[in-house]
Amino acid sequence: MSAVQPLPDSLTSAFDSPAAAAVVRGICRLFARNDIWCLPEMPLRNGRRADLMGIDAKGHLIIVEIKVARGDLLGDAKWPDYLDYCDRFYWGLAPHLDRACIEEPGFRPERCGVIVADGYDAEILRPAATFPLAAARRKVETERLARAALRRQLALVDPQHLAQWNG
Repeated sequence: MSAVQPLPDSLTSAFDSPAAAAVVRGICRLFARNDIWCLPEMPLRNGRRADLMGIDAKGHLIIVEIKVARGDLLGDAKWPDYLDYCDRFYWGLAPHLDRACIEEPGFRPERCGVIVADGYDAEILRPAATFPLAAARRKVETERLARAALRRQLALVDPQHLAQWNG
């Protein structure tokens, strides 16, 4: 049996900074109002970890890559690896971040949506285009997302029980 990923103590510990945690919180609030439920720090089968991965009422998988610093945004070469695991991809940005670069072709504006968020709320500035996953891939990834969410729920309800599976 594989080891269970530990649950971060808080959103702040799951991300590089309180600013990133605030962006996550704002996006989660926006998504919840729109019946999209997400999980932070979702490991993918390619070894990457999505900052946020969620599912909407139609079963579409959504990944959001969080950025709060220009250098991190410009230096991130791994984000295209996420596209094979979602129907829609968004950049989740802090309000102060200059967004001009994400309009350039290398950031695939025809495919990638843009959300700006703070710790209280978020706004979709550009909707993400839908690129449907193959049904078999969607099924596998949806099940993985559900199992990760259930493991994290168990960690909240019964951390001692879950600890035996991590040992």
